Amino acid sequence: MIPKIISADDHVIEPAHVWQDRMPSKHKELAPKIVIAPQGEMTLNDGVWLETPGTGDKMAAWWHFENKRYQIKQMVACPGIPPEEVTMEGVTYDDIAPGCYDPIARLADMDINHVEASLCFPNYPRFCGQLFSEADDLELGLLCVQAYNDWMIDEWCGSSGGRLIPLCIVPLWDAELAAKEIYRVAEKGCRAVAWSELPAWLGRPGLHGDFWDPFLKACEETQTVICMHIGSGTKTVQTSPEAPTVVTANLIVCNSAASMIDWIFSGKFEQFPNLKLLYAESQIGWIPYFIERADDTWRTHQWAQGEKRIPKPPSHYYKKHVYSCFFKDTVGIDLLDRIGEDNVLFETDYPHQDGTFPNTLAIAEELFGHLEQETIDKIARNNAIKLFGLTI
Repeated sequence: MIPKIISADDHVIEPAHVWQDRMPSKHKELAPKIVIAPQGEMTLNDGVWLETPGTGDKMAAWWHFENKRYQIKQMVACPGIPPEEVTMEGVTYDDIAPGCYDPIARLADMDINHVEASLCFPNYPRFCGQLFSEADDLELGLLCVQAYNDWMIDEWCGSSGGRLIPLCIVPLWDAELAAKEIYRVAEKGCRAVAWSELPAWLGRPGLHGDFWDPFLKACEETQTVICMHIGSGTKTVQTSPEAPTVVTANLIVCNSAASMIDWIFSGKFEQFPNLKLLYAESQIGWIPYFIERADDTWRTHQWAQGEKRIPKPPSHYYKKHVYSCFFKDTVGIDLLDRIGEDNVLFETDYPHQDGTFPNTLAIAEELFGHLEQETIDKIARNNAIKLFGLTI
């Protein structure tokens, strides 16, 4: 029997008023706002999507922020639409399901989908809010981060009775500011932060140094889970410029694998022994190989340069600190004894084009309904309750 699910990875399509309602008057003009304009073109350049304005008759909702322009695209806001009907075209709010952006409608869709609670990653600011770290005016960027978090906690999650779980973002250009924001939102009841799986890919310092220590210390002290959605390094693995995007879609898990190994060998789990990580939409079948390989290199690669050797094998840190969620992974379920049933959470990926809405119950039954009831309960909800300290 599959109990009501707690989804550890869904998304919100931010409503048009998020920043304009919360921004000081002097910043309103350059702060994010929606402008209805013709659909634009999209191209993938060196693993990064670029958008250019169009001139046709079909309209899209475009976010304007400083001199940056991004349209809302159908493929990120199309719950339940068959894959063959999904496109990368720009859309307006009238074209998408209200559950994408309205919390009351979202709760109704969750009821249809056998979901009790949901953790939602950003959409427009990208999966860890990295858009605001690219602001020309970082004072404005910080205000945008704070406005998003206040909207997330007070409006998106506020009246949901704990069913919508707050997930904040932080200023990625300053670890002290990031720590300050973690403490601020923790006082408002937020215990999860969306962060980059590979911050160096964003032009920020990596983990192998002390730059991020104030942020990590704040997360540990507030019991805030560091949640890293696949693709939150902005770039993706691209085999060649002419390779189709489906190649990138298959290789994007490499981001999560690289991130997990980076964290384990960084020594941060020794320095901050109560840190918890969550990898979202990464699936789980890849984990046993990389942990086995890491244990082997830890034992045998004594000659490795540039390394301060961690005192325990990587598998020790993985079991204690790392969690991952999935929704399409029969291989992972077959390897669950090696991945660890206490380290796995389920997700629906609503409202993305490859999500499980409205068939989540049937898909969960097919994937892991044959397991022991205690294991089913852990995957469906109990691991999420324990990780995020939920009282639902």
